[in-house]
Amino acid sequence: MAILHVSEAEAARDLTALLNQLSSGTEIRIDRGNQTIAVLQPPSAIPVRKTLSEAIRHAEERNSPVTLDDQWGADLEAVIKQHEKDVLFNPWE
Repeated sequence: MAILHVSEAEAARDLTALLNQLSSGTEIRIDRGNQTIAVLQPPSAIPVRKTLSEAIRHAEERNSPVTLDDQWGADLEAVIKQHEKDVLFNPWE
């Protein structure tokens, strides 16, 4: 995948051009000085989230040796409960 670095000013000046680059598969990195402050990825680079049932079907179709034992549901619930009160990181703050 091609990567294009642009300054904040360039990004603000011509958003349409950046969107055209994204649609052609180019990753855009917006820089402030020597630091990248934003990364825009084309939709094809964003992983697709799957439901658990889709992931299981996918594994079964490929004869994966992965198995879910009788305890996996309880383990998952324990993990969720353990992190219920965690504050999620907000990259915009």
